[in-house]
Amino acid sequence: MSSAPMTPAPGGFTDETFAAFLKGRDEPSWLADRRRSAFGRFKATPLPTLRDEEWRRTDLRALKLDQFAPPAPAEPSEAARAALEPAYRGLDSLYGTGIALVDGHAARSPDPSKLGGAVFVDLASAVQEHGELLKDLLMTEAFRDDADAFAALHAACWTGGALLYVPKGVKVETPLFHLVGLSAEGGADLSHTLVVLEEGAEATLVQETIGLDRGKAPGLHVGGVELILRRGSRLRFVNIQNWDTSTWHLSRERAVVGPDAALQWTVGGLGSRLAKVNQEVALVGRGARAQVNGVMFPTGRQNLTYITRQDHVAPNTTSDLLYKGGLKDRSRLVWRGMIKVEPDAQHTDAYQKNDNLVLDADARADSIPGLEIEANEVRCTHGATAGPVDPEMVFYARSRGVDEATATRLIVEGFFANVYDRISVEPVREALALAVAQKLELGSAPTLASAEAAGV
Repeated sequence: MSSAPMTPAPGGFTDETFAAFLKGRDEPSWLADRRRSAFGRFKATPLPTLRDEEWRRTDLRALKLDQFAPPAPAEPSEAARAALEPAYRGLDSLYGTGIALVDGHAARSPDPSKLGGAVFVDLASAVQEHGELLKDLLMTEAFRDDADAFAALHAACWTGGALLYVPKGVKVETPLFHLVGLSAEGGADLSHTLVVLEEGAEATLVQETIGLDRGKAPGLHVGGVELILRRGSRLRFVNIQNWDTSTWHLSRERAVVGPDAALQWTVGGLGSRLAKVNQEVALVGRGARAQVNGVMFPTGRQNLTYITRQDHVAPNTTSDLLYKGGLKDRSRLVWRGMIKVEPDAQHTDAYQKNDNLVLDADARADSIPGLEIEANEVRCTHGATAGPVDPEMVFYARSRGVDEATATRLIVEGFFANVYDRISVEPVREALALAVAQKLELGSAPTLASAEAAGV
């Protein structure tokens, strides 16, 4: 094992750097062919600009892709592994077992005795050990590499990530975790997460991304998440974005929920310099259900954009989305949601709501809900609010001897309480509450592992 840090080659994502990237990987021909096809699409697809409707509020002009390149094959340094270890130990104390990756390479592997018959491996190992399974599932059902240039780039150059495959009828009793760290200055992470639950299977997976003392050099994450739920399966998936504030975060995430399957998907947006996340839930089987929870809290000059879509394809499906955001300083938070009901999706029940608490005059929140309904027997509703802390509530608290800062903190905690109550993974609920409290005090947001130190 090399101890050299994984430093990207200069020159950006070019034919030369991509060829070197492919040469350094030991992968089957079907995967290499898919990568080449996606890279060709990346080269042919213009990068999005402010003229594109979906990107009007996401300014990428400061992102210089030529500063980055596909991750090199060298293993991460011992220093990078050591930097990841405290977060890994914290998560390991809260959950059953997990995978840790740093700079695109596996640093810790799960305990197979705690998997209950499931397959849970880093994605590079999955290519070697479960190639036939991946050939049928990887980016075939839930990830579109033609969505935009970054989706194509991810499909071409993904490195690292995790596969969770739960066979028919298997119920993984203990929650699993997936920790992704970026330590290299100027490094790029293109990790991919693939979760597949066969008929009647059940599992919980908690994923977190963190920056590891990278300094002020820009970092880049272009990620992808695929969740595939077969008939009658149950998945709780938590995805906490907690990159350092020098990292650009671009991710496409999609769940495909089959008949009578149920998904609870919790998202936390805490870190990064700029984030643009597309989160989609496709309810493709009769009786499919999805609950989506979001907690966002940018500070400083952070810019977080979340584009959500609840796509009802089959009849008798249900979706329920609640996003809550708090903003401080000169930060910006954008949420754009869409409920789409296809013609055959009769008896759909869909709801989406986004509430934002704007704590400083220079912060800005944009909420854009939307409906596209092509069936006539449905119930679809949406709502959005944005505003400051109610001064009457602060006055009421101060009249009873509570100082202004404490009053504001209590009001903010109450604002987020109903979304916390929906999260059924208790350590996640507690850790998000702790992160919001620290953001209010202008401290750095903790990793989920910090919940252990807080007594969770």
